[in-house]
Amino acid sequence: MKIIACYSNKGGVGKTASSVNLAYAMAARGQHTLLCDLDPQGASGFYFRVKPSKKLIGKAFFKDAAKFADAIRGTDYDHLDILPANMSFKDFDVFLAQMRNGHARLEKALDAVAEDYDVVILDCPPTISTLSENIFQTADAIVVPVIPTTLSQRTFEQLVAFFKQHKLPLKKLHAFFSMVQGVKSLHAETMDVMNLAFKPVMMKTRIPFASDVERMGVHQAPLMATSPNSVAGQAYAALAKEILRRIDKA
Repeated sequence: MKIIACYSNKGGVGKTASSVNLAYAMAARGQHTLLCDLDPQGASGFYFRVKPSKKLIGKAFFKDAAKFADAIRGTDYDHLDILPANMSFKDFDVFLAQMRNGHARLEKALDAVAEDYDVVILDCPPTISTLSENIFQTADAIVVPVIPTTLSQRTFEQLVAFFKQHKLPLKKLHAFFSMVQGVKSLHAETMDVMNLAFKPVMMKTRIPFASDVERMGVHQAPLMATSPNSVAGQAYAALAKEILRRIDKA
C-alpha cells in the first residue's frame, strides 16, 4: 500500500481539490483507493456528498481499528472509498501528545486497512504540528501544491527548512505549481526561481487557475469526473501519472 499525503503548511493553495482529483485518478487506473480526510473542515467528504461518522471521535481514530474501518464510506466511483473528517479531528494534536508513541500513531491506524487498499491519499490540514510530523513519517510521498507567488514560495522554503532541521528525507517531497495564471509575469518569474532552487523536488505538471476547479463545490464531484477533457482535468490526470512515476523510482 502506497501512502500519498497532499500537504501544504499554507492554506488556500488547492490542496483539497488536488487530493480529491488525485484519489479519483488513482481509482480510475484500477487502484483500490482510500481518501482519508484529516482536515476537520471536512471538505473532501463534502465533494463526495459523504457525511462524517459520528462514532469516530476522540482517540478512536488512532486506537480503535474497528471504528476506523466502520467510518469508511463508499463513493459513487469504482475502487474509491473515503474516510470523511469530523470536527473532533481538530484535537488530533492533543490526543497524540497524550498517547505512547504518539509520533507513529497515524502509521499504525492506517495499517488496519493496508490489505484493503493499493493507495491511500491523505488530505492534510495546513499546519506544522504533531499530526503533520506523523504524516511526514508515514507517507511514501508528500505532494505539495504551491501557488507561484512570493508568499507561497516563502512558505514552501519553511517546509524544506523544517525537513532539513529534523533530518527528514527531502526525497519524499514532490511539489507542483497550482492555480497557475500564465498571464501573470510574477507567476512565471516565481516558477523559474523555484525550479532552479528546488530542482529535484519540483514536478513538471502545473495545475492552471480554472473556474472548473472552483465549480467542484457546486457539482460536489471531482473535476476529473465532470470535466475530464478540460485543461485542468487533463492536468490532474498528468499529475497523477507523474506522481506514480516518481514513487516507483524512489
